[in-house]
Amino acid sequence: MQRPIQLLSGTGEVISGILCLMRNRHLQDYETVWQDVLLATGQPDRDWSWDYKLRQGERNASDEAYAIEVDNLTQGLMLIETQRHRSQLPQRYPLVYIEALATAPWNRRRLEEPPYLRGVGRTLLLFARQRSLELGLGGRVGLHALPGSEAFYHRNPMPEYDADPEKEDWVSFEYGIIQR
Repeated sequence: MQRPIQLLSGTGEVISGILCLMRNRHLQDYETVWQDVLLATGQPDRDWSWDYKLRQGERNASDEAYAIEVDNLTQGLMLIETQRHRSQLPQRYPLVYIEALATAPWNRRRLEEPPYLRGVGRTLLLFARQRSLELGLGGRVGLHALPGSEAFYHRNPMPEYDADPEKEDWVSFEYGIIQR
């Protein structure tokens, strides 16, 4: 699976890339290019095990791992779960759950201003919504936000729910059904 995408450079130029299934080359980019920067800058996702997430995407029918590439370099990663999670709403609708979403350090505004690329996280988030539609889940997507990343979901605009004591009090966010 490969989908062409368009992002913006930090200076506003349109940049072409691809959104694809995560592969070993994306993991290698994470381990050799991203990881040291994440550790050195104390990013909250610095300890995430993308090798485990890649294996989950390869082995489990309900887990899917994706990457965004520009010029053969990984710019973003995401793991979604498609069968087990339910909505925060009383009806408990099934939804696509974002287990992890990360952008390369040079695409993060708190590390680079302007970022090298803008829209990587948003593109992954909207792809999760599209995947939910493809799976017949109406566009429903949920997640628990890392502390400090809540503003990103507010800007995208994703409704916020309560902090979840079962998820280290991380705030829950959820897109509802897309009305057609």
